[in-house]
Amino acid sequence: MNIAIGTSKDRPLYEDALRVRRLVFIEEQHVPEEEEIDQFEDDAFHLVLYDGDIPVGAGRLRFIDEGVGKIERICVLPSYRGRGAGRMVMEAIEQLATSKGAKKVKLNAQTHAEPFYQKLGYTTVSDVFLDAGIPHVAMVKPLE
Repeated sequence: MNIAIGTSKDRPLYEDALRVRRLVFIEEQHVPEEEEIDQFEDDAFHLVLYDGDIPVGAGRLRFIDEGVGKIERICVLPSYRGRGAGRMVMEAIEQLATSKGAKKVKLNAQTHAEPFYQKLGYTTVSDVFLDAGIPHVAMVKPLE
């Protein structure tokens, strides 16, 4: 598997990222499209995990404060879960954040994925809250 990184202007890559996000968030989890595709698309770096030519995972990174990256829209197709794909996406997005000067990253994790992020060194810093009708927690990780 390989990773590609770009912006919303990199059309084939961005369209692949949206394809995976639509399958996971909109079709599988029933998140309304207007909540999934938002005003931050052009402000973010988009990452796609490919198995050959097939996009199987995605995520995005944007910067919310100096030295603070926000990781969003992490998703992996169901048939690739539990096979290291999520870890590959997270490692790549953290490397990207570090290369762009981030000292810390934040993310809002769906509660069912909280143990996965904890294994990667994230700490939960909030109570459970709803986002798009799905229970989430805020998590952080220092990158230094």
